[in-house]
Amino acid sequence: MEKTVVLITGCSSGIGLGLAVRLASDASRRFKVYATMRNLAKKERLLECVRGCHASTLEILQLDVTDPLSLAAAAQQVQEQRVDVLVCNAGVGLMGPLETCSFQAMKTIFDVNVFGTIGTIQAFLPGMKRRKAGKIIISSSVGALQGIPFNAVYCASKFAVEGLCESLAVILQQFNVHVTLIECGPVNTSFLANLQRTDAEGSALQGLDPQTRALYSQYLQHCQSLFRDVAQDTEEVLQVFLEAICAPCPPLRSFTTQFFMPLTRLKLTSPDGSEYVRAMHKFVFSAGKAQGDQA
Repeated sequence: MEKTVVLITGCSSGIGLGLAVRLASDASRRFKVYATMRNLAKKERLLECVRGCHASTLEILQLDVTDPLSLAAAAQQVQEQRVDVLVCNAGVGLMGPLETCSFQAMKTIFDVNVFGTIGTIQAFLPGMKRRKAGKIIISSSVGALQGIPFNAVYCASKFAVEGLCESLAVILQQFNVHVTLIECGPVNTSFLANLQRTDAEGSALQGLDPQTRALYSQYLQHCQSLFRDVAQDTEEVLQVFLEAICAPCPPLRSFTTQFFMPLTRLKLTSPDGSEYVRAMHKFVFSAGKAQGDQA
């Protein structure tokens, strides 16, 4: 039986690593996985996790989604000369008051999250359209559907990817190519630890007004409690990815958690946005309130 060829970006840690391991370890050997990462020096953890797997189910490739030459080289190394399922997982975060975000930091966010995703899709979409078959799965976020305080640039980049994918989905249904955004909430991975953030005690905040500094400090406490109380285990999130990969006709959006849905729905029930803004402010800055009370 011919294997389903899956290429995944951002496999050095977190969801990308976990998904590569799950697919490559499939007992029925249904998948051939090309696990890619920008820095191959970080491949040891992945290799350790798949030790003992059949050699025919996994290859690790170098791929920098911001580099067109790297994308082209990776595509050339896919032995089957096709990708059945493309998982765009590479992404970076940026947290802090907008005034403290440097141009270079903001550019990096868009280079990876937006243009990196676009470039990766461009590299493999023509083949899917020719074959009239394929799936494009995007690691997305609740921050792609609702603005989150002190994550303005990150949310802007994820909102852009939502628009990209929703637009593509309308056209690609003609080609039997399915686009699915996996809308993740907080997940117990290294993403939070690795994102660029403004230090609450650092010099970058010293030029800000006291109220913004106080709000940012409060937000960081909220963020810590949110990850402590509602963050999902990676395995729980991976199940949603697996369902999208295996479904004959996966939906445009799949949610890993319903926790934020009351806030998300406010954007539809109150289109002018005022109720959402009030509810999100209360959710983040009114300590001790249950999420259901605020939304």
